Parts: sequence; C-alpha cells; structure tokens
Amino acid sequence: MNLSQSSVKTSDSPALQPDVSQLKIGFIGAGNMAFGIAQGIIASGKVPPSNIIISAPSMNNLPRFQERGVSVTHLNDEVVDRSRLVFLAVKPHLVPKVLNGISGNVTQEHVIVSMAAGITLETLEELLPAGTRVIRIMPNLPCMLLEGALLLACGSCAGQEEETLLKTLLGPCGLVEAGPEPWIDAHVGLSGSGVAFVYVFAEALADGAVKMGMPSALARRIAAQTILGAGVLLRDSGKFPAELKAEVCTPGGTTIHGIHVLEKGGFRAATMGAVEAATERARELGKK
Repeated sequence: MNLSQSSVKTSDSPALQPDVSQLKIGFIGAGNMAFGIAQGIIASGKVPPSNIIISAPSMNNLPRFQERGVSVTHLNDEVVDRSRLVFLAVKPHLVPKVLNGISGNVTQEHVIVSMAAGITLETLEELLPAGTRVIRIMPNLPCMLLEGALLLACGSCAGQEEETLLKTLLGPCGLVEAGPEPWIDAHVGLSGSGVAFVYVFAEALADGAVKMGMPSALARRIAAQTILGAGVLLRDSGKFPAELKAEVCTPGGTTIHGIHVLEKGGFRAATMGAVEAATERARELGKK
C-alpha cells in the first residue's frame, strides 16, 4: 500500500509532489531533533497537527508539542498503531530496546525513519520485520529554526517513493539531500557536529574582538551576524568559498594578514581533522 496516492507525471512536471494531507505521522522520542522535524512538517501546511502523534517516557518535553496541536502519549506501540510514517528519535543505545518493543506492531504499510547516529540500515532492518521500509536521516540542530541540513539514505526495501515523500515533508526544515549510507557518517562530521565547530569559531571571533577592546555582548552579536551573513552569501551566490574569500582579500589588506595567521595556526587542517574525527566516531558507534 502506498503512503500517498499522488505521483502522477505530466509533460509540464516530471513528478508531482505526493499528497500527504491524510498521512499519519508518529514520533518515538520528543527531543530537539523530533521537535525541529515536527515543526517543519507542521510549517509546510501539508499535514495537520492532528495527524501527528509523539511518545516519550515522561511529560518533560511533551507540552511544546501539545501547544502545536500534536497528540502525545507515553506508549510507543500506540504511536506505531496510529501512524504509517514513524520517526525514531531516541538515543542510539536505546534503539534496540525500542524496536524490540514495537516490532510486533510494525506492518508492511509502515515506513520507519531513524535519526539515531551510528545505527546502520542493516541493524535497523535486522531488528524489524522482514520487508520493512527503513530510512536513515541525519538532521542537525538548526532544524529547530527550520534552517537545518538533512541527509537521508534508503534501506533495501525503500526507494524513490519514500525518498520523495520525505523530501516533500521535510523541505521546510531546511536543505534535504539524499545519498548512499556511508555519506551519513560524513554528514554527522560535517553538519551534525559541524554546528558545534562553527560555534567554537564564533566564540573565538568574539574573543578576538574583546581582546581588541570591544564589549563582549556586542562582539557576540556581531560574530553571530557575520557567520549568518557569510553563510547566506555562500549558499545563495553559487560561488565557491575560495572565490568569496578572494573577493574580501585585497592585496596587502587586513583580511589576508589575518588569514595568514589562521594558516600558520593550522586552522584548515584542524577543521578537516575535526570533521574526520567526528565521522570516525560515528562509524565506531555503528559497530557497537
């Protein structure tokens, strides 16, 4: 059974977006990533909040979902029974226990979407009934503000229909891309952990300005806006980072002198090493 019935092709449009207005969506886990994804789905206007249900063991994080019209429960199997698209938004070490608890309720009509870092598609498929459509998706923290970067990979029983469905639903959350599963771990290093790397850079930028006499609060605001503006320009200009850097670096000017210091300090190599270390750690988690 298809999750949506509208996938008609026309001469004007290669593929119409699926009609998801009647889709029932569930979340197991009520943390920040689940909240960001749910906000994006609701913001799209394509799925009413009444079609969404979320479970968590306590009420700590549930009120913010209730405020948006989402149903809540403490029972994971109720989420599965009332949904067809189920997001698994729990910590990686809890995945086996949660899936063992719901596997008896999962049918061929379900699609299970895991957001657990390091838990492979193979592991997910082993813990679920044979033939279950499984997808891994890795969001990042800015999904909470609908400015995230998400990468998804489909399991052996999921395909183009499920990929298109998720891209349609999650588009309001930010950039949504698809690729082979090995890219998921690299995405963790680049964008999942990369958010924190950017915060370290922002802190260092502000500290540099404080050292030069600027008040701390003002320095933090300007650092944040500098990173925001640079990111939007990089995203929307279509230019490579090196091109934009060259546009700022006038011969003998302030910027090239500052970049020289960054290069002497190993900034580029340290950043690449940080992405590599986070990626390797994600791979290690997948082997446990």
